[in-house]
Amino acid sequence: MTEPTAARDQRTGRCQCGDITYEVTGAPDDPHLCSCEHCTLLSGSPAMAWVGFRREELTWTGHGGEPTWYSTWPTLHRGFCPRCGTHLVSVADDSEMIMVATFSLTEQSGIDPVGHSFREAAVPWMTITLAPGPLHP
Repeated sequence: MTEPTAARDQRTGRCQCGDITYEVTGAPDDPHLCSCEHCTLLSGSPAMAWVGFRREELTWTGHGGEPTWYSTWPTLHRGFCPRCGTHLVSVADDSEMIMVATFSLTEQSGIDPVGHSFREAAVPWMTITLAPGPLHP
């Protein structure tokens, strides 16, 4: 007997301190690295790993509720935990998708990055053999 799709595609995630937790269902979309100025400054690293899910499929489940939002562009908003600072999500106003920080998920199987957006902005010593951009810009 096969599992229902929703149960099979459900994932959970959280911030470092555990105040902000979430569940997401559905098929992951466009797992990729990003080396844009926003991601490198937010993370303090040469790239952040993201994976998309449909906005309506993400539910905030922890006692901390929704993350605190910071707009890194007038139409792009990043959600982070106000207690520990973990960056969890990124969402554009006109997008049906919400990008989840890959390593905030408790289970990362099946979401290996397939692209690297803003590769030209990456530090020169970072050698990645992924496609040059996300599947869905």
